[in-house]
Amino acid sequence: MNTSRMQRHVLVAATLVAAVATAGSLYFRHGMGLFPCELCWFQRIFMYPLVIVLGVAAVENRVAVYRTVLPVAAIGWLIAAYHSYAQVAGDSLMCSSFCATIQYQFFGVLTIPNLSLIAFSMILVLVGSLAFEARRTAAETTDPERVGSD
Repeated sequence: MNTSRMQRHVLVAATLVAAVATAGSLYFRHGMGLFPCELCWFQRIFMYPLVIVLGVAAVENRVAVYRTVLPVAAIGWLIAAYHSYAQVAGDSLMCSSFCATIQYQFFGVLTIPNLSLIAFSMILVLVGSLAFEARRTAAETTDPERVGSD
């Protein structure tokens, strides 16, 4: 499989992760009636745009989108990590909604903030691999020792 095609697959996979996370949060709110707390809102602010940004990048095969996605996903990851920690520690400073009283769980361990943390982690790994590959390729093409050696 050529590099361009693999990069597109990575972008599509990251788009699907963001889309599933977005659909899941909308289902929790509108399907189940669970009101998001402040930390949930902040996570949504950083997840929702990723669906559009990654989707457009996948269609256009724009690998350089990592420059936009990585900072946004990293901030969302930090918020989700704090939210997951706050649930375990019982810190309800910013978590004043159902998260403070109800930990909606999947399989006994995955709460909504944990699911968000997993989604942001997956996006960071997928898009981070694109950034790593892009930088490696750029370094190879500008390496003075490689110029003229082919």
